[in-house]
Amino acid sequence: MLDKNAKIYVAGHHGLVGSAIWSNLMQRGYTNLVGRSHRELDLLDGAAVKAFFDTEQPEAVVLAAAHVGGIMANLQYRADFIYQNLQIQQNVIGESFRHGVKKLLFLGSTCIYPREAPQPMKEEVLLTSPLEYTNEPYAIAKIAGLKMCESFNLQYGTNYIAVMPTNLYGPNDNFHLENSHVLPAMIRKIHLAKCLNEGDWEAVRKDIGLRPVSVVCDGVKRVVDAASAEADILDVLAHYGITPEAVTLWGTGKPLREFLWSEEMADASVHVLLNVDFKDTYAPGERDIRNCHINVGTGKELSIREVAEKIMAEIGFKGELCWDASKPDGTMRKLTDVTKLHRLGWHHTVEIDEGVHRLYEWYLKGICINHQGH
Repeated sequence: MLDKNAKIYVAGHHGLVGSAIWSNLMQRGYTNLVGRSHRELDLLDGAAVKAFFDTEQPEAVVLAAAHVGGIMANLQYRADFIYQNLQIQQNVIGESFRHGVKKLLFLGSTCIYPREAPQPMKEEVLLTSPLEYTNEPYAIAKIAGLKMCESFNLQYGTNYIAVMPTNLYGPNDNFHLENSHVLPAMIRKIHLAKCLNEGDWEAVRKDIGLRPVSVVCDGVKRVVDAASAEADILDVLAHYGITPEAVTLWGTGKPLREFLWSEEMADASVHVLLNVDFKDTYAPGERDIRNCHINVGTGKELSIREVAEKIMAEIGFKGELCWDASKPDGTMRKLTDVTKLHRLGWHHTVEIDEGVHRLYEWYLKGICINHQGH
């Protein structure tokens, strides 16, 4: 157990999970927290990371910083995903070791598992068959990170634990129409379609004023914001499948997904950071110690179509929900086996209906606050 005064560095403390972990630690009385924005500390810069560790000397580190995105971003920017994530991990885990950090928590993702992994996915299925092609570079980086933690523990007796969360959503989520994850993207698309459907142009302008929308057509980038003409806004939003009459989403809607509220991921992470040691992550007496990472999820799944319908009901969009089957679905199932997590003493409590309601409320509140501030 870490002392309440222990200095804890949360890398990526402005992100979806990092910000929730920061809040969770504060609520538990761990107030000696250190964070740096990307502007203040570029984790790709090894010399800068070393200087930071030299100065701050943290006792514990939470590595929640990563280069992340949805299917489209993973397909287009393959080099960025593998290079940047490997570099961040090398720098932060390497300096943690050199500076004698007592406890490190590394955050990965369940996309580390094979595309055709038996469901639900146990930790042991790692590296048993090929990965999903669309996010292979990202997955390989995350596998390297968890193996680095495991290897340092085995060689040097460190206490670095890796947790692999399922699909996350929650406060501070990214609502970018192209680069965000599936659930926040659906919330924003359906919200905008509802505003268009009801002719509420003020609400549309508030939304894109806060988060301008861009599209590249024939090599030319077009951006629409609060000041753009209605025709331009309609044109650009239609590119993302958003019209007054319907919302068109990628794929068939058939893939099954598991969703975990980000604040619960934070609670599970902090639980592991404070209560779980490396020796607790594998069976005693095992000859080959591997797969010491821990899945974090709900152990429950539903189809993308079902989630979209729940969002439609929550937002109250009266138009149609359409699917573009020419676009990739990604992996058909990605359900985690959370037996190990339960054995280590943590269970989720927020179910999907409550989560969708909370996230939409948070989204609307953000638009209103920012609009009043202008």
